[in-house]
Amino acid sequence: MLRFNCRMVFGVSALFVLGCGGNSPGSPASSKIQHIVIIMQENRSFDNLFNGFPGADTVPSGPSHGQMIQLQPISLEQGSDLDHTHIGWWMDWDNGQMDGFSHEKYPIPNLSYAYVPQSETVPYWTLAKTYTLGDRMFQSNTGPSFVAHQYMIAGQSANTDENPSAAPWGCDAPSKERVAVIGPNGTDLSGVYPCFDYPTMADKLDEKGISWRYYAPSATQKGIGPLSGGFIWSAYQAIHHIRFGADWTTDVISPNTQVLTDIPNGKLAQVTWIVPSRATSDHPGPGSTAEGPDWVASIVNAIGKSQFWASTAIFISWDDWGGWYDHVNPPQVDQMGLGFRVPLIVVSPYAKPGYISHRIHEF
Repeated sequence: MLRFNCRMVFGVSALFVLGCGGNSPGSPASSKIQHIVIIMQENRSFDNLFNGFPGADTVPSGPSHGQMIQLQPISLEQGSDLDHTHIGWWMDWDNGQMDGFSHEKYPIPNLSYAYVPQSETVPYWTLAKTYTLGDRMFQSNTGPSFVAHQYMIAGQSANTDENPSAAPWGCDAPSKERVAVIGPNGTDLSGVYPCFDYPTMADKLDEKGISWRYYAPSATQKGIGPLSGGFIWSAYQAIHHIRFGADWTTDVISPNTQVLTDIPNGKLAQVTWIVPSRATSDHPGPGSTAEGPDWVASIVNAIGKSQFWASTAIFISWDDWGGWYDHVNPPQVDQMGLGFRVPLIVVSPYAKPGYISHRIHEF
């Protein structure tokens, strides 16, 4: 049985009806939730994806170097990938002024100051209204996806702060591939090979005999555009002892759609991560689609109709802000972050219904 306390997994005490106040292992809260599912989507700030959500902290406009810019509706399928590098983050943040998001030239003026129309995100809004939404969830790093996914599985990135110089990202990379290391005041330092051996959540779970699975696209999964099928987001390929150990064969599962077969067949690990394909990721840019909300809903529905619903907590979040405007100045806790807000939806029979958590959470 998986047991957790108030400091594990997004500060669960603020999110569940049977919270952690005074609970000890074996009490109702810790004994009923036996499965944790983490769904990781791509590149959306809170103001971008949940703008106008009743009771949540969002704004209709934002400053751009002294000028107020009205946020404009932009489809999930728009074709520009915004700057969301570590260096770009510092320009967006502008020493806490939160007014530097238009530093890039895009086909649409002030494209970063945008929100997704609610009509395109109905499954997300429905889940958020029915269960729990967090509007103070911050990505742990001030930069893009590679680092964010490392924080989701390990709480660190060996001080790397950008995406690797080429694909694939990790121990499968060519020997000349490099990923930058964080420097002072929004700078990058010379890169290192993107393959590491630091401890991860998978190692902690293995030590305790707790089952886990990580569903992600394979290296051969087909996709559209420069991000291909999504294998670059398979975070454990950057952990040497996982990539070249037994866990890669038994616990890292590809294609990611296998989860939709495993759940109805009675297969759900105690801890599960699920990474999208390019088409279902919500990632803006070439090859973008509006399939992400339905992809997430299909996983939630599969669990909801299964034997696991009564013992599961599902956490849905987005890896980084993607370059989109967000108005909340993130707390700075260390050299790496925190980064900007991303959405957090918690779905469970024990999640507080119709509740918005304003407590700070991070990966």
